[in-house]
Amino acid sequence: MAESFDLETIAMTLIGHAGESKSLAYQALYAAKKGNFDEAERFMEQAGEEMLKAHNIQTDLIVKEAGGEKIDIGLIMVHAQDHLMGAILFKDLVKEFIDLYKTVYDKK
Repeated sequence: MAESFDLETIAMTLIGHAGESKSLAYQALYAAKKGNFDEAERFMEQAGEEMLKAHNIQTDLIVKEAGGEKIDIGLIMVHAQDHLMGAILFKDLVKEFIDLYKTVYDKK
């Protein structure tokens, strides 16, 4: 049961970091929409830091499994991975939108 609890804690931590990264990326997008590109960059840096924390958790799990440790993947871990992938995609798209907003503001 202890392993199950640890995996649940790990999954919830992964969800938290991925969610925070996505939230910060959204704040960056909103700042860029208003033309506040320095603020947008700061939010994107923070989003990257949160994403790195999430990635480190994921990498640790992969290394453990590759090393022969049995990791029971339940629905909550699948949910955590879904959150991570969604946050990665969103962060990448926000970067592209910020570049588009810069182009728009440069033409004004």
